[in-house]
Amino acid sequence: MENILSAFENFYKNIYFPQIHITDVLEMLIISFLLYHIICWFKKSRAWTLFKGIAVLALCWLFAAIFELNTILWIFRNTISVGIIAIIIIFQPELRKALEQLGKQNFLSSLFDSGSSERKEQFSAKTTNELVKATFEMAKNKVGALIVIEQNVPLGDYERTGIPVDAVVSSQLLVNIFEHNTPLHDGAVILRNNRITAATCYLPLSDNMEINKELGTRHRAAIGISEVSDSMTIIVSEETGDVSVAVAGELYRGLDVDNLKKKLSYIQNKALDVKRFRLWKGNRNERKTS
Repeated sequence: MENILSAFENFYKNIYFPQIHITDVLEMLIISFLLYHIICWFKKSRAWTLFKGIAVLALCWLFAAIFELNTILWIFRNTISVGIIAIIIIFQPELRKALEQLGKQNFLSSLFDSGSSERKEQFSAKTTNELVKATFEMAKNKVGALIVIEQNVPLGDYERTGIPVDAVVSSQLLVNIFEHNTPLHDGAVILRNNRITAATCYLPLSDNMEINKELGTRHRAAIGISEVSDSMTIIVSEETGDVSVAVAGELYRGLDVDNLKKKLSYIQNKALDVKRFRLWKGNRNERKTS
């Protein structure tokens, strides 16, 4: 019995138990968080397909190393430096989008935010009512519309692609802008605070491969601008008259008056909280839209 106990004691003495400190745990959590979001970013973009191609090349290199295929190994060694530069060029749109997503998170402002309710009002209740009234009047008549509401991320670059308006938001003006055969009906309208800053603005199209192919340019543009900014975009389908909202890269479809008002209320006096916003998704059924 004593021999068995001594054997176990010697066994445990030879086992190395590393000392884990709170900083080690913190580092593991940070690295796990970053790796998770990097993998999610890869899977939601073209980078995932390109990454699989790189994985195939890595397997070819491993196969050549195992079987000592010297010519193939020489080719890999002499092209790796060029390959790294090529990867940066190929992934440039994805890297830019990732940096834009990181920049709009406002980590520093959230750390130093005291939670004060004294924030600048983004737009008034009157503006909200005018937006809702115009949206559903156009939906009733199946008039296509694209209304972008600027928040914390400036949309000046996209505003400059359109025609300056600088007018107070009103339902009559919005309906008139998007009326068929009018000079300003094509493109998007950008709103800042309580004013329409520009019309006929061009927006970036989303390259998300998961978007339903039945969705047209109007919806893809609305999702695109929500991917590169914290804006909220109201879309009226010209074909079905459905009302949708795009925010944070997601499209919420089939909204009624109450749901649209609830969504607008979240950004009326404060920055958009996407988690709370998702409580009012509305109907996300996929139907053919313009």
